[in-house]
Amino acid sequence: MRAIVIEKQGGPEVMEPAEVPDPRPGPGEVLVDIEARGVNFIDIYQRGGAYPVPLPYTPGVEAAGRISAVGEGVTDLHVGQRVGWVMVPGGYADRAVVPAERAVPIPDGVTGEQAAAVLLQGLTAHYLTHSTAPVQPGDTVLVHAAAGGTGLLITQMAALRGGRVIGTVSTPEKERLAREAGADEVIRYTETDVAEAVRSLTGGAGVAAVYDGVGADTFDASLASLRPRGVLALFGQSSGAVPPVDPQRLNTAGSVYLTRPMLTHYIADRAELLSRASDVLGLVAAGELDVRIGGRYDLADAGRAHEDLASRRTTGKLVLI
Repeated sequence: MRAIVIEKQGGPEVMEPAEVPDPRPGPGEVLVDIEARGVNFIDIYQRGGAYPVPLPYTPGVEAAGRISAVGEGVTDLHVGQRVGWVMVPGGYADRAVVPAERAVPIPDGVTGEQAAAVLLQGLTAHYLTHSTAPVQPGDTVLVHAAAGGTGLLITQMAALRGGRVIGTVSTPEKERLAREAGADEVIRYTETDVAEAVRSLTGGAGVAAVYDGVGADTFDASLASLRPRGVLALFGQSSGAVPPVDPQRLNTAGSVYLTRPMLTHYIADRAELLSRASDVLGLVAAGELDVRIGGRYDLADAGRAHEDLASRRTTGKLVLI
């Protein structure tokens, strides 16, 4: 079968398609013919070495397809069933072996491409808005990169929970997308001081939560935008890692909370994984959660997809098909 195999960490050029033996499922595993794969910043971090992984390896932690074989002991999944998964390596390939406990059934009304585009970012948006910093009706929250794949989903989920969303974007086109997703106010961070704009839009009060996947470039503005006892959920670092922080800054900012959450800890067991995935995919099937696919690439063009995602010029989710 065809797969992307990374022999050494580096730039997009280290990702080249290769012919490798077909995998076989072992006990407790399923073999899936992959239909689509999500492209995520974690793939870039692993490829470049920011998140070390054993070499050689096949990247891709999010995909969807149809089960073609099941291993011994698998009883709740069957051949022909459509499933998706997150945080399991090996997605940049024609086929993958997946632990059965990590495979999520895809309901009718959701395509494989939609599942591959929404699972990782949708589950992330779900845990952020439902668990890390739960949005309460009437809360005002700030969403950075509101027109990106995760930002659009956080914006929609926060709005569905009755929140007032302020989004940050860089262009008029991205502002349009953020507003269509449910953002009540949009700040173009290339033209306006974000913290000052947030204070103006909230009558000086600040926001209940900031959902920040950008990191270094936005951290100071995020901290300065919080209301007393607000929550800064720093869930990513697309612009680079945040330098060490003096805890006294949290006091000065109003006894605020800083957390660096990770999806793995919010889908730690199968029950929680299925519960969150059921919520997310159910919203997609019902037409209440829009999955915007910003770019489709052949598997052989994975390097170009990484370049486009890292440029931060894209909107929505990029997928390999």
